[in-house]
Amino acid sequence: MLSRSVCQQARLARDPRFDGLFFTAVNSTGIFCRPVCPAKPPAEQHVSYYFSAAAASQAGFRPCLRCRPDSAPGSAAWQGTQTTLQRALRLIDEGALQRHGQTELAARLGITDRYLRKLFQQQLGLTPTQYALSQQVLFAKKLLHETDLAITDIAYQAGFNSVRRFNDAFVRQLQLNPSAIRRHRPKTAGNGLQLELNYRPPLAWERMLAFWQARTLTGIDWVEEQRYGRTFHYLQHAGWFEVQPKTASSLRLTLHWPGRHGLSALVQQLRRLLDLDANMLQIEQRLADHPLFCNGLLSGLRIPGVWSSWEAGVRAILGQQVSVAGARTQLNRLVQALGEPVAGDRRLFPTPHAVLASDLAMVKVPALRRQTLRDLAAFVLAEPDAVPEQWLSIKGIGPWTVNYARMRGLGDSDIWLAGDLGIQKALARTDNMQANSATLAPWRSYATFQLWLQTGD
Repeated sequence: MLSRSVCQQARLARDPRFDGLFFTAVNSTGIFCRPVCPAKPPAEQHVSYYFSAAAASQAGFRPCLRCRPDSAPGSAAWQGTQTTLQRALRLIDEGALQRHGQTELAARLGITDRYLRKLFQQQLGLTPTQYALSQQVLFAKKLLHETDLAITDIAYQAGFNSVRRFNDAFVRQLQLNPSAIRRHRPKTAGNGLQLELNYRPPLAWERMLAFWQARTLTGIDWVEEQRYGRTFHYLQHAGWFEVQPKTASSLRLTLHWPGRHGLSALVQQLRRLLDLDANMLQIEQRLADHPLFCNGLLSGLRIPGVWSSWEAGVRAILGQQVSVAGARTQLNRLVQALGEPVAGDRRLFPTPHAVLASDLAMVKVPALRRQTLRDLAAFVLAEPDAVPEQWLSIKGIGPWTVNYARMRGLGDSDIWLAGDLGIQKALARTDNMQANSATLAPWRSYATFQLWLQTGD
């Protein structure tokens, strides 16, 4: 955790690199703020620090209406050290406790309910249920500030089963009334749902766009000027989104998706795809100390994701032993033949069902590789919750494919593609063929992208 002196320096400097890593609670006013709050900084003796908005709210503080803690980037202070807690937080953010109970969540994590509660209490100072409720309320507050959605729709999108329960939880958690926030919300304009996605700078947006641009698939994803967009299928509904820079520390999301439930988890999925919750200050400090990067780093370089591990796996299989352009050609053939049309000339990425039902004659690859695609599709349909490591039982899938799927499809921060040709070429150019990658943990995925983009591969 961050020390009190570091928190003090960061809040006094309004350093955006610490946004979301801690929150400042002012004892004299009962309000908690982000480190970037524009209000006059309070004296240190009146301040308490919390490492999550949920903990500050649980302690009785209400959120500042100027800096809006509901819009802070996700806190990553514990990531890389508490993998069980990290997975529990991700599952809760995806709605695990809205659909099932705490006992079921503990079972999914392979731990007891008692240990789960102990882990949350030790690290966050609250229970899993308290954390989940706080996240629901804060997301609802964000929707009240930024969208034209009706309060009833906001309640359901935030995971509440009734408007009454939503109102009660909102007032109890934030000491604010939902309708009061809505009265002060500025009017929004434009098509689609628009939200602001905050992040901790730096963000190498143009480099990420270039990486996506070289791998875009016709109808699936696109790069236009400073915008990145793509189609997706989520909770039985097709949709598409675009993101583009809004401020020096936020992107503007335009989302077209008709679902009435699950918006909170969907936004978390998009944040993962864009890697917006990465703590680049911590990551780049670790990488900069390694001999691989003695000549410097590309600042703000994150993990440009894809929609799912399934999609990443298909991209990896068709990308084996060919160039990026060659893989793109084969993938476009697959998309045009099997991708379901949506929103005009756009398409959805082919589903496992579609791949399994096809002979895949449209992709000009060896027959064994086509069979690998079909075998992966069958495996994913039979074991939808399986992790990519379990794909190794499939003929034609090795560690490179699995690791690529984990890195781009799941946002795994610690993947080192040692056998990748691009990485081998990059190591040769830096005269560090024998460099010890273990010292880069848990941020080896970022080192991988640094080497890829520094050498143009």
